[in-house]
Amino acid sequence: MLVTTFLQSNLIEILSKILPENMRSESSEAAIGLALIFLISAIVHIFIRVWIIRLLTKFDEKTESDWYAILLRQQLPQRALFMIPLLIIYNGLELVPEFHEDLTSFILRITAAMMILVGARVFDAFLSSIHSLYQKRPDAHLTPIKSYIQLGKVLVYVLAGFFIISSLADKSPWYFLSGIGAIMAIILLLFRDTLLSLVASVQLTSNDLIRVGDWIDMPQFDANGDVIDIALNTVRVQNWDKTISVIPTHKFLEHSFRNWRGMQESGGRRVMRSIKIDISTVRFLTFNEIQKLKKSHLLSKYMEEKMMEIGEYNEKHLKGYTSTLTNGRWLTNIGTFRRYVIEYLKNHPNARQDMTMIVRQLEATETGLPLQIYFFTNTTAWVEYEGIQSDVFDHLLAIAPEFGLKIYQQPTGYDLRELKVKEEL
Repeated sequence: MLVTTFLQSNLIEILSKILPENMRSESSEAAIGLALIFLISAIVHIFIRVWIIRLLTKFDEKTESDWYAILLRQQLPQRALFMIPLLIIYNGLELVPEFHEDLTSFILRITAAMMILVGARVFDAFLSSIHSLYQKRPDAHLTPIKSYIQLGKVLVYVLAGFFIISSLADKSPWYFLSGIGAIMAIILLLFRDTLLSLVASVQLTSNDLIRVGDWIDMPQFDANGDVIDIALNTVRVQNWDKTISVIPTHKFLEHSFRNWRGMQESGGRRVMRSIKIDISTVRFLTFNEIQKLKKSHLLSKYMEEKMMEIGEYNEKHLKGYTSTLTNGRWLTNIGTFRRYVIEYLKNHPNARQDMTMIVRQLEATETGLPLQIYFFTNTTAWVEYEGIQSDVFDHLLAIAPEFGLKIYQQPTGYDLRELKVKEEL
């Protein structure tokens, strides 16, 4: 305002002094006045860029305020200060004496359009600053607002474009409302995916279906990893191989996906794998094997109780038919091994005892008898989980022969060579 007041009171006097008498025509004075306005505007702009912004940056280095640093990083004050040179041009043109009316109107419309664009960019920076401040909250990942911020920016630029066109055409904005139907049709055509993604984003966030940091699995898009960003149009997923999958937001309502957040929040991760037993090795335990297994600290109590139960049953029901196995009960190696696995998991320091724990037989197939081990680890960290799972099955695979069991494996070249050697002998 000081610059405008100075120009208003002194511009004509300045022009009369700096121009020679033979150049003091109306057109010359107008041209020189216009050049002077633009010169002053350029000088102010350079001063702002070189000194004011540098001063703001130095002030940021001396203060510990988060909000000020964010405003400066999002360039809100830098963009707002660019409005001053435009105001100088816009107000200064009215002070130029006897300037061509059409050219003045054209320059004013251009300047007004640029002021609207700068205002939109300032509001853009303001919304970005709000988002950055919100992200500093500890619960920001629970309800992401990035999609709403981006929607606000889209609306700001759409409105800015609407007013810029009105300014350049020198028409009232209401003049263009007569074609609102056609405009809406164009908007729906251009922003179809954006509108669909907006609806999807609202549903995803309001129903808490997905958050930043969630582990999701979406096979349709080869996505399996952590969500690192939820925007208006896209959701970015960092896969376990460190690649990035970019998925349109509205696709989350069109396709199914798996969210592993429940597993992570529970603190336990499921293990569900099977050991396939060679059916030809399933049999009853011998007396010597039973005596040997009684020495196992995991099976000693079970073996004593089971043998007592079997002895009572056989004494009551055999009635002299002791030589026939079908007339009585006896321990099997597969049943005893199944019980051993249960006791082993109950005593494992990394197995959750408060969650489901099952060891069961599945239907036998041509590849053997599957013995499924189902339990939960006490960690959800991938590396630790895989280590626990591997340790458990390392032990079970190694201990199975102690029960007279063999793990099924399809014949290999080594097996065929060994069989040929035996036949030759």
